[in-house]
Amino acid sequence: MLDKLDLTKSLGKTEYKEKMAELEPKLGKLQRECRNLGIPVMIAFEGYGASGKGVQIGELIKALDPRGFEVYAVKNESEEERMHPFMWRFWTKMPAKGRIAIYDSSWYRKVLIDRFDKKTKKEELADAYRSICSFEEQLSADGMVIIKIFLAIDKKSQKKRFEKLLSSKETAWRVSEGDLKRNKKFGKYQEMNEEMLTRTDTEYAPWNVVEAVDRRFATAKIYAIVAQILAEKVEEAKRRTGGRTTAAGCKSDLKKDTHFRDSVLGKADLSLTYTKEEYKERLEVLQKKMEKLHGELYRRRIPVVLGFEGWDAGGKGGAIKRLTEKMDPRGYVVHPTASPNDIEKAHHYLWRFWVDMPKAGHVTIFDRTWYGRVMVERIEGFCSKQEWQRAFKEMNDMEKDLTDAGAIVLKFWMQIDKDEQARRFKARQENPEKQWKITDEDWRNREKWEQYEEAVNEMLIRTSTPNAPWIVVEGNCKYYARIKVLETVVRAIEERLGEI
Repeated sequence: MLDKLDLTKSLGKTEYKEKMAELEPKLGKLQRECRNLGIPVMIAFEGYGASGKGVQIGELIKALDPRGFEVYAVKNESEEERMHPFMWRFWTKMPAKGRIAIYDSSWYRKVLIDRFDKKTKKEELADAYRSICSFEEQLSADGMVIIKIFLAIDKKSQKKRFEKLLSSKETAWRVSEGDLKRNKKFGKYQEMNEEMLTRTDTEYAPWNVVEAVDRRFATAKIYAIVAQILAEKVEEAKRRTGGRTTAAGCKSDLKKDTHFRDSVLGKADLSLTYTKEEYKERLEVLQKKMEKLHGELYRRRIPVVLGFEGWDAGGKGGAIKRLTEKMDPRGYVVHPTASPNDIEKAHHYLWRFWVDMPKAGHVTIFDRTWYGRVMVERIEGFCSKQEWQRAFKEMNDMEKDLTDAGAIVLKFWMQIDKDEQARRFKARQENPEKQWKITDEDWRNREKWEQYEEAVNEMLIRTSTPNAPWIVVEGNCKYYARIKVLETVVRAIEERLGEI
């Protein structure tokens, strides 16, 4: 592909001015329309060293309102970024609805420069490409406009630009040893770029290759590309009707048979119990182990992600409290997940969870998780059928990114029966210190028990994976539930430490 490009393409000064006089105001208008329609935009610039990424970004933003965009220069990972999955730093730099993010180099660095420098090992490439495509697919399905621009120049032109930069003290710093090495082995690096373009040129996020030897030609073509794509997306948004599925519509999506329910939740033996004495004895032993293991996690830089879901009054809070009681508070955080706020609603639904993922050696516990999308949001009609159906794969992909980066990921479903829930609700109402835990909404949700049960069973089947399993915790006896959670976490950590 790249060796077949006509890099002699150019624009004269007069023709360039004429084209830009039309394109600049058009792009400014499209930015305003994207803002008004709540369309988020990501523009990623890739290409060879000295191909003009910085220059072209500078030209592009001249037409844009600076209050509506942000530019990110993507270089080597910081220490903080190295302690997370490699896509974490891009999830945290995602634009909100109506805003534009521009990337000088992007998430493709891992399969390009890092690959060339052998920071990315050959056996890591498949997972890296999978993560990249999953990232782009998830965002585009959620309404993100992803514009990918590759600036192409030849070896001779690149060397000439490097020599010019090196000739001045004011610009010599812009040329690294890596740049010169990639110029020397231009053919090898071009093969890597060819592979990247081929493997990630998708319908939802296609590549736009720009002949960049002539800067004026490159600028005009980039403007034309961005303007055309944004114009199409603006028109699509204007044509789009309503689109939110109603709660009633979601109800009808749930299966009427008991196939899923009988296969998972129906197997939970809710008669399992421990006496108070057994509970105390086991709790003391397990909490001491957890205290020691927590220190080992930090020493060996292993991140842990624990997600808790379950019925209202299912015992999530009590299990989390006993789990963390002897842990060092500097090494863990518990995130209680509530309804998304306005800022969170302006992003992809997984964004707020990516932001809170632990760095290496730390533990993050989510009291309610990203699975709200396929439970409460599905049943109450807060998302469309298309959105919750694709969420199963999106959540599996996110968890694989975490485990590929070395994280232990465990998900707990706290299972109780309907009678036990009613008993706990009444006990909370009668206890002044616990009345805050019960709301009218909790009682209303009981009326939808069967709908939630079917949704939960489908969720457990479709998202319990070897790398991030669901553990159904029999919770009618709080003592039993708390011990099972602790035993599961301790066992998972011990197994991981034994592998190292």
